[in-house]
Amino acid sequence: MTEVKIGKTEVYASKLGLGTNAVGGHNLYPNLDENVGKEVIRTALRNGITLLDTAFSYGRGRSEELIGEVLQENEFDRSKVIVASKAAHDMRQNGKFNNSPEFLTNAVEESLNRLQTDYLDIFYIHFPDEATPKDQAVQALQKLREAGKIRAIGVSNFSLEQLKEANKYGYVDVVEERFSLIHREHEAKLFPYLVENKISFIPYYPLDSGLLTGKYEKETVFTDDDLRSKNPDFKGARFQEILEKVAQLKPIAAAYNTDVTQLVLAWYMKHPVMGVVIPGAKKPEQVEANITSLGLTLSDEDFVHIDQLFK
Repeated sequence: MTEVKIGKTEVYASKLGLGTNAVGGHNLYPNLDENVGKEVIRTALRNGITLLDTAFSYGRGRSEELIGEVLQENEFDRSKVIVASKAAHDMRQNGKFNNSPEFLTNAVEESLNRLQTDYLDIFYIHFPDEATPKDQAVQALQKLREAGKIRAIGVSNFSLEQLKEANKYGYVDVVEERFSLIHREHEAKLFPYLVENKISFIPYYPLDSGLLTGKYEKETVFTDDDLRSKNPDFKGARFQEILEKVAQLKPIAAAYNTDVTQLVLAWYMKHPVMGVVIPGAKKPEQVEANITSLGLTLSDEDFVHIDQLFK
């Protein structure tokens, strides 16, 4: 599998990673089977995916614990797995975001314990708080890097101004933000800054809760207890407009003998600014299907056509 370098570090990860919010993320998804979640991890690692993206907020540490259990199995070599985790929710303050050096230092130690490892390949500040100067927060992570606790420093959900403050001394290696074919606000200002400063970019929600997979119909209705019912992308004229564009991807996918999901993943992997693409999965079969996107090389013409379709 093709590997990509994370920022200016010596961390190299597979171009296709795995988002693990559905592995132990009981606070995010109902009725998750932890044994299935662990098999999702195993399937990814067995098929060449090396980057596992987790966070404390995925089940309040349960996702990390399950990943740690899998990594202890004799089948897997920890040194060949890129573990990325995130923290910001301070449970001593009812989940309020905290970026203080003390909090981040403790969060890394707690993450290491849950994952049963002595280092994290990537650690992100998951969300910015309102009080901590971002350069001070990142300096705390730099000290942890120098101590061998983490190998790469990331931030997530930061504004461009917050990122610039965080990167005051050039310590930030990777940024993880929401980005997809239908959420492209970062292209104008963030992307040029990342390229100029050799910071990797990892998009989350690349399939937009399934909206970019082609599985929804115009008649689809979401009940009030479904989070999608409150998402503007899944309501009214915008929902219909997105579905019309997704429908135009189906003949392109058919020409490549694939489906819309894999076509969209291939578009991300051809994008020059994308680092690792981290679609989530609730079932091992979804991981296996996503891996097929690695064998799909879009023509320049189709890449541009899809790009323009969703501009």
